Amino acid sequence: MDYRYLIFYKPYDVLSQFTNTDSRHTTLKSFISVPDVYPVGRLDRDSEGLLLLTDDGKLQHRLCHPRFHHPRTYLAQVERIPDPDSLQQLRQGVTIRDYKTRPAAVTLLTTQPALPPRTPPIRFRQHIPTAWLQLTLYEGKNRQVRRMTAAIGFPTLRLIRVSIGELHLGQLHPGQWRHLTPHEQRQLGKLTKGCDQPDSMQIRRSRSHRRRRRR
Repeated sequence: MDYRYLIFYKPYDVLSQFTNTDSRHTTLKSFISVPDVYPVGRLDRDSEGLLLLTDDGKLQHRLCHPRFHHPRTYLAQVERIPDPDSLQQLRQGVTIRDYKTRPAAVTLLTTQPALPPRTPPIRFRQHIPTAWLQLTLYEGKNRQVRRMTAAIGFPTLRLIRVSIGELHLGQLHPGQWRHLTPHEQRQLGKLTKGCDQPDSMQIRRSRSHRRRRRR
């Protein structure tokens, strides 16, 4: 079976789904007419950037499996300018409620990234500076980047996902989509290779369970 794989540049204020009972919100249906494809994971309505869609259910499961730490890179515009200690907190992991996030790669950008303007733009506050961070996470918790930066006192004002593994937005603009190239499909296959194999913890638990049953 030939599966379909798409990259979509999700604009701000668009839901990561095709159906919605609330007509006030725009969905993927307004941009993508390819039948039977669904997003792999989600981006929040107020987030932008790379959304992968496919009709390959096995791949969807593999990429969303929490055991496999696929890198996801984001650009985040935050309120105020984080100091080195705050950046190190993000890198080492931030405690959100009762959970500590995994270590992340975090860089304070020295120049503003070249991005399409957001519609509507973020609220401008004359006496409060902003900064841009590049963050690569290896897990996908709900609203994780926003919660991480808020936890250390630097709320996220704008958030764009720019890559998943080796998949990048490239020359896409908000609202545009394209099919993955053959090379990108191969890279996607490498990203999920071995996802069907049980990890060592699962193997140990299974062996322990069998020993208890034999007693």
